[in-house]
Amino acid sequence: MAIPKNIEHYLSENAVSYSHKTHRVAYTSQEIAAIDHIPAREVAKTVVLTADHRLVMAVLPADHVINMEVLKLEIGAENVALATESEFNRHFPSCEPGAMPPFGKLFGFPLYCDRALAGQLEIEFNAGTHTDTIRMTFSEFDRLEAPDILEFSEKPTGRPRARTA
Repeated sequence: MAIPKNIEHYLSENAVSYSHKTHRVAYTSQEIAAIDHIPAREVAKTVVLTADHRLVMAVLPADHVINMEVLKLEIGAENVALATESEFNRHFPSCEPGAMPPFGKLFGFPLYCDRALAGQLEIEFNAGTHTDTIRMTFSEFDRLEAPDILEFSEKPTGRPRARTA
């Protein structure tokens, strides 16, 4: 496949330096890391959430999960939950479901980036399809998106998480 035109245009008009890779079909960020033989901490997964009834995007390393209670506190929301595909699909018409890049400005959503991802020299993420990825330095991503950098993710422990107040 190829990177959708609106994403290519967004990168081009903002003079972003990046590389484009293709691979066999991968539906999760962990699969991308395995296929591309790169550390999961460098693969950015994009998660669409509802925060007090509005859509927001969160981006974090593939080997982390969102701590919803922490994110809720960090962004000052009363309710934060995973958005359903039916809630967000229409906002990403050029992207295959679940393959949207972490471009909050392009799609018109607030973007929250986890500090663990911000610590990487380079990141890689879906480019709108399940067979294309974009790789760039984190500093280039930060220049393009200027996301709110917060601490809201953790590596999964396999144990149930304790609720925080």
